[in-house]
Amino acid sequence: MKSVSFRYLAPALLFGGLAAAAPALAVEQGDWLIRGRLIHVAPNDSSGAVSTLPGSGVAVGADSTLELDFTYMLGPNLGLELILATTKHDLKGKGTIVGLGKIGESGVLPPTLTLQYHFAPRAAVRPYAGVGMNYTLFYSDKSSASLNAALGGPTSVDLSNSWGPALQAGVDVDLTKDWFLNVDAKYVWIDTKAVLTTGGTTRTVNVDINPWVFGVGIGRRF
Repeated sequence: MKSVSFRYLAPALLFGGLAAAAPALAVEQGDWLIRGRLIHVAPNDSSGAVSTLPGSGVAVGADSTLELDFTYMLGPNLGLELILATTKHDLKGKGTIVGLGKIGESGVLPPTLTLQYHFAPRAAVRPYAGVGMNYTLFYSDKSSASLNAALGGPTSVDLSNSWGPALQAGVDVDLTKDWFLNVDAKYVWIDTKAVLTTGGTTRTVNVDINPWVFGVGIGRRF
């Protein structure tokens, strides 16, 4: 039988050791769980063509940031979590406009509310899964110099806001009676319509961003 590399066993051994050393944090109805995470947002993007530019497309860059979330326990097994973070993403040309490189940027504020099921609320290692809704607000949309030059002048960019579902899975691992480690992953459906206006010419492109959001952090029960 092939041996298993230590680098794959190390995280499991660490989590197992922490869980064994810490007293179990029994999660009860009415508890608040507040977590701070470092997250990485990795778009699983696709787009149509920019109108009047056949064969073109738009890609969305990744970003990392800090996230704050609040979970209110409706019961030992059920919780409502509100996820708050903001990221900034580069927009890049694809297809026939790939040579333009960065064509713009946008800030993204995507508050997400999920209903979670906690499988083992009285254990030291507590996995959970969630489903919910996301509202994404795009702000500070800007075009790049390369896009302005290609379209013949200063171009305004406006991205429409988005509603979409979200899925979540994660695990809390006790450190002390009230403090715990957290690892979390989400998949969020986000789509937008970008309107590019250059003088009297308006172009549009539909973009599906649909990011994976991976996070790791620390939390506390209140």
